[in-house]
Amino acid sequence: MKNVDDLISDAASLANRGVSKGEIADELNVSRETASWLVARSGLTSQDTQPEDRRKSHDIHVDWNAIGRDSTRLTHIGNAMANMLSDYSEEPSLTVGIEKAGTPLATAVAQKLDTDLATYTPRKHQWEEGDIEDLGGNFSRNFAGAHGYNCYIVDDTITSGTTLRETIEAINDMGGNPVAAAVLIDKQGVESIEGVPVHSLIDIVPVHGGS
Repeated sequence: MKNVDDLISDAASLANRGVSKGEIADELNVSRETASWLVARSGLTSQDTQPEDRRKSHDIHVDWNAIGRDSTRLTHIGNAMANMLSDYSEEPSLTVGIEKAGTPLATAVAQKLDTDLATYTPRKHQWEEGDIEDLGGNFSRNFAGAHGYNCYIVDDTITSGTTLRETIEAINDMGGNPVAAAVLIDKQGVESIEGVPVHSLIDIVPVHGGS
């Protein structure tokens, strides 16, 4: 099981390879703020990382490597996500996977539901510091476009909902129709974004008890 020091080490390794903070957030399934915090802490040894420093990051790390590393498990999870999406009468003909981790899940969903496949790279993959709104995402030319399609959207984790909202807007801008979204884990417990229903296999609900 990973602890904070492991995440700091992972963030440092990724940063040293030239990976943007936005991509680090995506890779570690944490918010952009947490990714920045981890990179900032990466200059410290584990002995220097004090408990009060660790409390400054309010986020939940999600490690689904046990699923992602095994194609059989990944296919079963994709089938479960497809099952959540199978009740819509619009009969979507395109599944949009959000890069990076959403794409293999979307591939399994698309195969199960017999749809075409598109991939969307969100703007956070270019993000280092400052206003993320100044950046732009894009659909890969190697897969289908969204124009004229009823679309399902698939991702691994909702951390703030920003990436999913961006993807919905990008599909609309391209002339597609986002019908519903499915994620593996939802840290926010959202039911819909921009009017698009969101389904998750696992919801994480923080519970704060009093003393």
